[in-house]
Amino acid sequence: MKKKRMFAGILALTLLVSCVGNSGKDRRPEPEKTRKEMGTKHLNKADFLVKVADFEASPREWKYLGDKPCIVDFYASWCGPCKMIAPILDELAEEYAGRIDIYKVDTEQEQELAAAFGIRSIPSLLFCPKEGKPQMIQGAMGREEFKKAIDEILLGSN
Repeated sequence: MKKKRMFAGILALTLLVSCVGNSGKDRRPEPEKTRKEMGTKHLNKADFLVKVADFEASPREWKYLGDKPCIVDFYASWCGPCKMIAPILDELAEEYAGRIDIYKVDTEQEQELAAAFGIRSIPSLLFCPKEGKPQMIQGAMGREEFKKAIDEILLGSN
């Protein structure tokens, strides 16, 4: 009988302590990078002028403003090939996190920005190395083609 009471007391105490410990009030969320922080980032014209290039201030001279190379994906939500490459770009943004940025510009919402770069077909991808001129590639590409372009154009490895 004593063993049963002692066991019941220990069990009750364990349950009480575990419930108090998980109240949630004192728990702080663990720092973690969310998919949004690591994945592709959407840009509007104002963001583009600060993070990529201020083509209004220097219309004749390309001056890249980013701290690491980037890809700018000019896309539309209704475009089939754009939808096809979107998950590839998300994966590559995570794979190359810290080395390149991958941005997305919705051509329907940012018509002035799309016009400034002469976007006539989508997807159009602007590869911006830290040094040198950007390169525009039109049309969908596969994962391996993207990796090759990133390595050669943006990271300078052959």
